[in-house]
Amino acid sequence: MVRIRRGNVAKKRRKKIFKLTKGFKGSHSKLFRTANQQLMKSLRYSYRDRKQRKRLFRKLWIIRINATVRSYGTNYSQFISHLKKMQFGLNRKMLAQMAIIDLATFVKVMTK
Repeated sequence: MVRIRRGNVAKKRRKKIFKLTKGFKGSHSKLFRTANQQLMKSLRYSYRDRKQRKRLFRKLWIIRINATVRSYGTNYSQFISHLKKMQFGLNRKMLAQMAIIDLATFVKVMTK
């Protein structure tokens, strides 16, 4: 029986892992086994954090809108309720941007 040498295949596999773990610290980017484990962990973190990022941004937009609205004598929940009754189509991201960049327009929307 002929001996099978996996030099090229194994080297390509390791090279692919090391390319993905390039910026990791210490042995997490130098030793194959630890690099592979750290890569799997980092991929799990990135999957989880893609979902978390959406939550965090929504939270930030709500905080910004609430801060602006409170300075005009109402609160966030009343403001959103008022927008829903008016069937106003802007989402929280756009409202937060307006509150920061174009306050005059935001106040017009708020007082309608």
